[in-house]
Order: sequence, then C-alpha cells, then structure tokens
Amino acid sequence: MRILPAAQNGVTAATSARRATGTSGFSVDEGATTKSASATGAALGIQSIDALLALQGVEDATERRKRFARRGSSALDLLDKLKVEILEGRVGLDTLRRLEVMLEGLAERSGERGLDDVLDAIGVRVAVEIAKRQPAAAPAV
Repeated sequence: MRILPAAQNGVTAATSARRATGTSGFSVDEGATTKSASATGAALGIQSIDALLALQGVEDATERRKRFARRGSSALDLLDKLKVEILEGRVGLDTLRRLEVMLEGLAERSGERGLDDVLDAIGVRVAVEIAKRQPAAAPAV
C-alpha cells in the first residue's frame, strides 16, 4: 500500500497559496466559507461501511453449496465415530449430543433439491442412531 503526501492529494494546495501572499501574522480569510469536512467524511464513511457489511452478508450459490456439503460430511464423520464407539463397546454421551446438534443443522434447506435429498437421508440416519441410544420409555398401564 502506497501512502501519498497530503500535497499530492490536493489537501494543502489551498493553504500554501494563502501563505504565499506574504502576511506575517495570523489572519482569518473572511471571504471564504467554512465547510464541514468532518460531517461529509463521516457520512461517506458510514455508507462505505454499510456497503462492506452488505457485501459480506451476500453468499453465492457455490459458497452455500460448500457449506451444506461440509455439514453433511461432518454428520457422516460423526456417524463413523459412533460406529467405532459401538464396536469398542462404549458410546460416549458427547458423541450423542454432537449428533443431536448436527441433526438440528441438517434441517436447514440449501435450496438445491439433490443436495437437500442427500442431507435428508443423512438426517434420517442420525435421527435413527439417536433414537436407538435413547432410554426406553416405560409402557403406559
């Protein structure tokens, strides 16, 4: 990033012309109108920040698809971890809690039919595994 001196930006050009007139003391130019540069600059700053924040909130289709694909992949990884725990004879409550949280995330729609179908199938499998590990309710008498 290159920083240019203020003289090249045109900021001090007006003040240096006034100094060249030869006055030795302090004087106020009464003919010049004062401009509120700070108010104008503040308004422009807010508008540019709003524009940046709006652009950050925009998500294109490929980013959205990647996010949902990562979500499905994470759910499959958790199911694999659960399978290993079952084979070892121990099922961790932490894994079940993470699966429950993952199931809530899989309920959101991506907007693509094929991807949503795959995520629904993963969600069903997660729900089945959670249901298998829930304590059985006592039968009603």
